[in-house]
Amino acid sequence: MYGWLWLEPVIPFATSAALLIAGRRMGRRAAGWIGTGAIAASTIIAALLTWQFIVHPPSGGAYTQVLWQWFAVAGFHPRISLYLDSLAVVMTLVVSFVSFLIHLYSAEFMAESEGYERFFAYMNLFVASMLTLVLASNLLLLFLGWEGVGLCSYLLIGFWYDDEVNGLAGRKAFIVTRAGDVAMTLGLVLLVTRLGTLDIQELMHRVTLQWHYGAMVAEVAGFLLLGGAVGKSAQFPLQTWLPDAMAGPTPTSALIHAATMVTAGVYLIARLHVLYALAPMAQLAVALAGFITLVIAGFSALTQHDIKRILAYSTISQIGYMFLALGVGAWSAAIFHLVTHAFFKALLFLASGVVIQALHEEHDIFKMGGLRKRLPLAFWCFIFAGSSLAGLPLITAGFYSKGVIMWSAHSSAQGAWWLWAGAMAGAFMTALYTFRLIFVVFYGEPRQAHPPITRYPGPAINWPLGVLGFLSMLAGFIDLPAAMGGREALSGFLTPALPRFLALRPGMGEISSELLASILFFAGVYLIYLFQLQKPGWSAQLAGPGLGDTAHRFWFADWGMDWLYEKTLVHPVAWFARVNKADGVDRIYDGIAWLSEYFHRGLSRTENGRLRWYAGWVTAGAIVLVALAKW
Repeated sequence: MYGWLWLEPVIPFATSAALLIAGRRMGRRAAGWIGTGAIAASTIIAALLTWQFIVHPPSGGAYTQVLWQWFAVAGFHPRISLYLDSLAVVMTLVVSFVSFLIHLYSAEFMAESEGYERFFAYMNLFVASMLTLVLASNLLLLFLGWEGVGLCSYLLIGFWYDDEVNGLAGRKAFIVTRAGDVAMTLGLVLLVTRLGTLDIQELMHRVTLQWHYGAMVAEVAGFLLLGGAVGKSAQFPLQTWLPDAMAGPTPTSALIHAATMVTAGVYLIARLHVLYALAPMAQLAVALAGFITLVIAGFSALTQHDIKRILAYSTISQIGYMFLALGVGAWSAAIFHLVTHAFFKALLFLASGVVIQALHEEHDIFKMGGLRKRLPLAFWCFIFAGSSLAGLPLITAGFYSKGVIMWSAHSSAQGAWWLWAGAMAGAFMTALYTFRLIFVVFYGEPRQAHPPITRYPGPAINWPLGVLGFLSMLAGFIDLPAAMGGREALSGFLTPALPRFLALRPGMGEISSELLASILFFAGVYLIYLFQLQKPGWSAQLAGPGLGDTAHRFWFADWGMDWLYEKTLVHPVAWFARVNKADGVDRIYDGIAWLSEYFHRGLSRTENGRLRWYAGWVTAGAIVLVALAKW
């Protein structure tokens, strides 16, 4: 069974190539079936391998499949090989299964869109790249998958490229994430020059043997790799690309936020936990990036009016929780939240697509209202997924996965009370912006007259929504706090790959932390209910002229990050390009071009159409050649 591992990424790669080459000749129906069927096949293989891994685990707790030698240069010989351990098992199962549900949804949702075959080709390439990333046994192959998901994000965000805004959004995502990738590339160069390998397991072994705790080289490597992670996972200060990425089709947004792309940075740091355990400053930077991001993204989400941008900022905030967990050493907690987040965030985006399509591509929540009776399925999907996102106590997946992160931020040896307080503040804001969205879209009266709903979702949309709704509520029960049964199905399964979390800081217990989080959840829901439904005038007064309006505009503009980059990076580079466009180097090439043009004009004069003249020159040339040969 383990020998089938290579098929997981290869099947979507192969079908992507087939769709790109012959998709138009296949037809839309066949393209949808092939694209979705390929991801279904990868999901089945992932499920079978998961079962095999649980029932008959490989020797040493991991299986390596070497496909071929990539190249060998000066003692550096990376291989095209795949590595399956408990962490890879969880990641491949989540990525393939959630991607399959999104593909199934897309087959109906995108049925009337131009470029249907091209869409599935890009989506399959996206999934194949992500599976390569999480299964790679060395960082060079991981980086190939890493760049693959970056390319696919550009292609899919700008999928409707006829609109210039979409093209600019795709370009922005590509450029901003490349900034992080430059840092990651330097980190890989540092690792291979100092340790002589990029094989992940061998690399972690050599790190332990050759570098001591707090070594400068370990810190530098950790910071450089963190640069790549914050770019790909849209964390501070490289988070600005993700809200604009909502220009792409809704299934693309779901795939980026739930199953691919933004979780790559979380996986990278978790996979390299040995390195970060030896680099305390870099690990603290991971926690700080998550802490800052979850807070500022929460404020920004509170001010948005585009339904998908609200969800985008919520993703940035929730990935911030995962980074916070990684930074305080709660490795399994980060993966736990990654799993539950994949379910409820995919559901939120797919349900938002139902709303947008039913309202004829309307995105502004303040032009909606009263939709719970017109779109009951979308309403209940938002209730289930939104409650899980905000952490409805006891019965939602998000309550358990986010709760353990907040408690870990306080009780970990790397934790601190202010990290815990920031996580609690983020939980309160999550309840505010999530139920603000739900109350505005589904409650009250319609804020404007909408055309009749002419397209209701069919089975290909309804089934993925139902499955994700079920998982959004119940997936959290795989891990429970000690006082609530102490089940550790996921964290126990991940123990061979990730260190078990140990609470070392005395003080607040896990139940006390969960209780406070529950109080903040209900307080946030009540407060937003009061401001949006009971006393809507209060909300307008709060955002009125003065400090409230200034704060609103500042948070709405992502805390001025785009403005800052425009002033500090874009304008200086553009100015330098204008000044430097006629430098001395250009004169050399201008001279070569002039010389070529001069000779062209001279030779063109010999083409006068006179045959005797041509014969004379041929004869003269022959005489010259014979003379040269004789000489």
